[in-house]
Amino acid sequence: SSSVFKFIPLNLHLKQQKTVMMMNKSILSSFLIAVGFSISSCSAYAPSFVPRHDVVSPMPKSVRALAKNPSIKTGHRNDIKMMPIGVPKVAYRVPGSQGADWVDIYNRLYRERIIFIGSEIDDELANQVIGVMLYLDSEDQDKPIYLYINCPGGSVISGLAIYDAMQHIKSEVVTINLGLAASMASFILAAGSKGKRLALPSSRIMIHQPMGGAQGQAEDIKVEAKQIMRIRDNLVKMYSMMTGQTQEQIIKDLDRDNFLSAYEAVEYGLIDRVLETAQDQDTQMSG
Repeated sequence: SSSVFKFIPLNLHLKQQKTVMMMNKSILSSFLIAVGFSISSCSAYAPSFVPRHDVVSPMPKSVRALAKNPSIKTGHRNDIKMMPIGVPKVAYRVPGSQGADWVDIYNRLYRERIIFIGSEIDDELANQVIGVMLYLDSEDQDKPIYLYINCPGGSVISGLAIYDAMQHIKSEVVTINLGLAASMASFILAAGSKGKRLALPSSRIMIHQPMGGAQGQAEDIKVEAKQIMRIRDNLVKMYSMMTGQTQEQIIKDLDRDNFLSAYEAVEYGLIDRVLETAQDQDTQMSG
């Protein structure tokens, strides 16, 4: 404040000037010490930095406890082991190891023989699914593999690769539809083990004929057209075997996008059963 720093004029005798300087220095030191105490009292984590006779004022108890106990986690990002952001992860301890680590939730489900097809079917997804199926089959052929499908479809060739792998392995493949199984995904759904092709009540299935987008020279387009017609004929035959419908009926139903509910898919033969929860056991519906 202005009343504290009222300096005496220095145009006095030399001895009086020295006395005045010592008084001013004493007043200034007292003011700085007072400011230091006010700062330390306002913050629980900032100790006073003003020296008093070459002694620094002690830190607050909370800071001293934090320094003495290294097990207490600090607020620094590197000191806190949190679940990584992005793909959901769960803690999993590898057999034989002492500690657990964060692993991709889908990789964790692979250990329970559960596979998800949740994106467009392409070569990369097909290779991953086939690799997991081959590994699980080599590990134990007596246990089924559960294939959950919520997929808009994708490449016919990639889907047929998954289909061939399902027929190749010895393990039963239980297919379960949740959400939407469209196009090639509906074919994979119907390719599950007989009696174990399942769907949840609100799921939908869509079937249609294969689509192509050939470009280039006329002869190349002609070759591609022959190939896609051959693929369509093969799909019709396999749909007929899996559903029990005639090939003529399959050709008619594949002509345009054909959506079916879970119950309609049971009648059509694409799946075997709808997984329903008894209302008296459904906590969301009861009451």
